[in-house]
Amino acid sequence: MNADTINLSIRMERALKEQAESLFSELGMNMTTALNIFVRQSVRQGKIPFEISLNRPNAETVAALREISDMRSGKIPKQSASVADFVREMSER
Repeated sequence: MNADTINLSIRMERALKEQAESLFSELGMNMTTALNIFVRQSVRQGKIPFEISLNRPNAETVAALREISDMRSGKIPKQSASVADFVREMSER
C-alpha cells in the first residue's frame, strides 16, 4: 500500500454494494477505483459531479404536463366533458 493512502470505511446496503460492484466490474474497475474517481471529480469540480434533485417527475408525469401545456396553448384541443360543453366551448372561441 502506498504510504500516502489511507483506509476508508463506509456503510451501505448489501444489495446496493453488490449492484455497484457488478456495474463497476463491467466497466473494468473495482469499488475503490470508482469511489476514487467520484471523489477526484468532486474535488476537481468543487461540487458533486452530477445533478442531485428531489421530486423529479417520471416520464408519464412529464408527458401529462406537456399535454396540459399543449392544450392551454391550443396546440391540441382539450376534451370536453359532454357534447353540450363542447358546443359551448366552441362558441366561446
